[in-house]
Amino acid sequence: MSDRQVTTDINLALEALRAGQLVAIPTETVYGLGADARNDEAVRKIFAAKGRPADHPLIVHIGDAAQMKDWALTVSPAAQLLADALWPGPLTLLLQRHASVSDVVTGGRPTIGLRVPDHSLTLALLVAFGGGVAAPSANRFGKVSPTTAAHVVADLGEAVDLVLDGGPCRVGVESTIVDLSGEVPEVLRLGGISLDQIAEVLGEMPRVRVAAEPSDRGAKAPGMLESHYAPDAKIIVVDESAAIETLIDALANADGPVGLLSPAAMICLPEGIVELEPAGIASEYASVLYSRLRQADRLGITTLVVIPPSSVGIGAAVCDRLQRAASNR
Repeated sequence: MSDRQVTTDINLALEALRAGQLVAIPTETVYGLGADARNDEAVRKIFAAKGRPADHPLIVHIGDAAQMKDWALTVSPAAQLLADALWPGPLTLLLQRHASVSDVVTGGRPTIGLRVPDHSLTLALLVAFGGGVAAPSANRFGKVSPTTAAHVVADLGEAVDLVLDGGPCRVGVESTIVDLSGEVPEVLRLGGISLDQIAEVLGEMPRVRVAAEPSDRGAKAPGMLESHYAPDAKIIVVDESAAIETLIDALANADGPVGLLSPAAMICLPEGIVELEPAGIASEYASVLYSRLRQADRLGITTLVVIPPSSVGIGAAVCDRLQRAASNR
């Protein structure tokens, strides 16, 4: 990928989107692989570049909450409340789709996921573009999400036409997805907005269903598959009390280096353990999680023992990502 293909110039990104090209865009959560959501040919390039199943729906990024009416059949009072309170931000609203929305974007489903990202560069791009940009994470399907422009280049290379470099992602895990297409609000993916924040806006705690059910045709929303966000390393998630015993067992049985990722540095580690830099409290852990998983792969770690953060707030999303990464084996 040439230097010109990694840029901070939104005008170049705007030209590329209008030409039906793929543009990686920065958000506060992760980098997205974007295309004009009204251009079916461009959107199909997303699926090809990622190796993503065609029935796995995409999220459409818009520049303003007022654009919901262009994509949704109706905007419910609950949807408007959440948009007014939490957009721009790491929240995706799943609504009944407008008849004009293509099956290519929605995976043939009757719903559409919408969000206004909280990143100044991409917001400026979206406002200038005036339409919607379909953008899943800018990586190979099922693998670790990208939180820097360099991650996108490493994962997708020439498959992406342009990378808009907005620096490291601040939040570091994907948006929370709230399904408002039915009678009861339901969280389908834990993310950068906590359940308590949603409950505070709606006046009630939403129902949570973050795993696809047998009755579902594929996943109703991104991030619901059992195995996802996975590095090459085998992930073992344990609490702190079981970490040392697990590390000793891993050293005896692993076919390569064994690593540890934890919120804080640990003492009395078994000799030979590769200890990654501590990830910190939940919000810090979220912002570095994917970078640490990528680091483990770069170091050739074959088994990574992970102590998760507290599951309060955004920590619940971190724990969710780690469990799905661990399910890859």
